[in-house]
Amino acid sequence: MPCNDNSTKLLDLKDVIVKNVVQKEQITEIQIELTQKEHHCPCCGAATRTVHDYRFQRIKDIPILGKNVELILRKRRYRCQCGKRFFEENVFLPRYYRMTNRLTAFIIKKLAGVSSFTSVAKEVSLSVSTVIRVFNLVNYPSGALPQAIGIDEFKGNTGKDKYQCIVTDLSNHRIIDILETRYKHDLFSYFKHFDRATTKYFISDMWDTYRDVSSTYFKNATYVIDKYHYSRQVFWAFEAVRKEEQKKHIKDTRLAFKNSKHILYKRYESLNSDEKIRVDSLLYISSDLLEAHYLKEQFIKLCASNDPDFKKASFKEWISMARDSSIPRFRSCAETFSRWFDGIVNSFYCSYSNGFTEGCNNKIKVLKRNAYGYRNFKRFRNRILHMFYNQNANQAAT
Repeated sequence: MPCNDNSTKLLDLKDVIVKNVVQKEQITEIQIELTQKEHHCPCCGAATRTVHDYRFQRIKDIPILGKNVELILRKRRYRCQCGKRFFEENVFLPRYYRMTNRLTAFIIKKLAGVSSFTSVAKEVSLSVSTVIRVFNLVNYPSGALPQAIGIDEFKGNTGKDKYQCIVTDLSNHRIIDILETRYKHDLFSYFKHFDRATTKYFISDMWDTYRDVSSTYFKNATYVIDKYHYSRQVFWAFEAVRKEEQKKHIKDTRLAFKNSKHILYKRYESLNSDEKIRVDSLLYISSDLLEAHYLKEQFIKLCASNDPDFKKASFKEWISMARDSSIPRFRSCAETFSRWFDGIVNSFYCSYSNGFTEGCNNKIKVLKRNAYGYRNFKRFRNRILHMFYNQNANQAAT
């Protein structure tokens, strides 16, 4: 029996009349047909309203009220006076498709998150290969190079390479591109095709390949070492000393080091009175830990300054102190800082950091983990760009 106008409005498809709704255990079947109207013959162009016969077609649609929906379309086949027979036109179903346009859009929207192809396929009751085929319609070209470029690698294990490379626009917080490898020759081949005149900052971690890319293709840009990557060198050195000292001492003294990492990492002036007493007792036990703690505190102090000239002068002094210290870990840290001195000092005068890039890497890892990895790099790249493109669009809309 024909359904009322409310059912037709609920379905929200143009020129569609709902004839019946059948509720089954896991699926809702909606029997529909199109409003009859005059059609033009695709062969001769003549107008006709003569119906030759009817065919039934099952069409997948978006879920409604938690249940999958299947439309059963009773579609007309018209007959022209020239003898041509053809099906009536509709705006919601592309030719040769068995799913509505809005179901395709629904799938693509779902894949803008970190959901896997498998989970989306289960949600819309389609095969995984069909969902992948729908997503293959999505493609994102490379963007133009911005004022501030951030570059970093992440462990994608996609295709034949373990690491992929991410290039970001730090001034507008968007991803420019995902590259299949981080090898020097591939990066050189990629960047040489761009107009690089507008780029003022090139920001990376302490890896020689990135520095070579900057010096070769971004000669007019300032090369900057990301603050996080050089700061952690100091904390890695300090943590190594703490662990070494803890292992040296007898059991009773070693217990004093238990759960001491947090308070030893904090700035001394930020500790409360009880914490200062505990830190002082630990530093009294070990002269090496005392020296390492002093170097760590001096490094935090220079980083906290807002005066870049003071930071530069203090950084030179810190390298000298660390090089002259009795602790091999900090002497090694000083040598590393000496090799990357210019890039680190440039970060004192630059307001950009690779924090956005690192945040993108974390979300990419979630995407990869949900899918148990990707083998097809092109598809993986488009998933990442699709995810962040929609995230930026949603933020702009709000």
